[in-house]
Amino acid sequence: MPAESVDSSGFRRHGYRLLGPRFDYLLHMRPAEWPIMAAHTALGYILAVGWSGIARGEYLGAAILGIAAWVIGLNAGTLAVNSAFDRDDGDIGYLRRPPPPPPHLFGFGLGLMLLGLAAALLLPGPYRLAYLACFLLSLAYSVPPLRLKAVPGMDWLINMVGFGALTPFAGWAATGRPLDAGARLVFVGFCLLFAGLYPLTQLYQLEEDRRRGDRTLALMLGARTSLAVALLATIGAFQVFALSAVIRGWLGRGEQWRWFLLGGALAAWLVVLLPWLSKSPRLAPAAHQRRMYLALGAWALTDLAILFGWAG
Repeated sequence: MPAESVDSSGFRRHGYRLLGPRFDYLLHMRPAEWPIMAAHTALGYILAVGWSGIARGEYLGAAILGIAAWVIGLNAGTLAVNSAFDRDDGDIGYLRRPPPPPPHLFGFGLGLMLLGLAAALLLPGPYRLAYLACFLLSLAYSVPPLRLKAVPGMDWLINMVGFGALTPFAGWAATGRPLDAGARLVFVGFCLLFAGLYPLTQLYQLEEDRRRGDRTLALMLGARTSLAVALLATIGAFQVFALSAVIRGWLGRGEQWRWFLLGGALAAWLVVLLPWLSKSPRLAPAAHQRRMYLALGAWALTDLAILFGWAG
């Protein structure tokens, strides 16, 4: 979802009219990202129970609680904590023209994360462990003196594990069902796919990161190498997805439509990445930012391909 959908002047005008200065706290939670996070978390739940399980409402209450804790508690809280220390002036992911961080933003974000942790205690053990792991990784990522987001490569690894793999796993884990081999490979594939996506989210912020002293992966690699890494990681992710598909029995008769969905998602990534790579030396930050949102669209198509291909 483009940031403009919740970041228009009308949205802000009504928000400040309703909440006053407290609206800044909501903006730094970046609600434009919530639908994407919710969908990626729910993907794991749907893979666990299938369409028939959804029709019967299997584990529905646990799934709703798990998704809410992950999206509003963990993710939105993490973003607020991150903003409290970044103090960005320019556009950031899912928030254009960020307001100055309000005075208690760190405590607010940490409180959200702790509320989510309290909710996680009501869910099965694997979910609790995944939440706690991401909770600790989030603090290590954003908060000094560790602030691993400023360490090239560590920022990449944390996001690969946290958003790429553990987010859909959390949706599955909320059901308490054991993982099967095919699902495990899907989550590994998403880990690799986020290895491709993450550098793309940094390309339009290179100058601001350099000015702030954050030596991010994209800043270390440069735009062209970052895009080459993204392309290789994306291709690797789809190879893992294909292996999972074989384990799931896609080589049987009548399964061609599933391969078509997976191939369509890969094609969407290539349509975004190949021209981006060829034009990268000439692109301004705003152009990198537009292409980042196209990559997020390719991610959404991948979620849909996995959803209908694996759970169908």
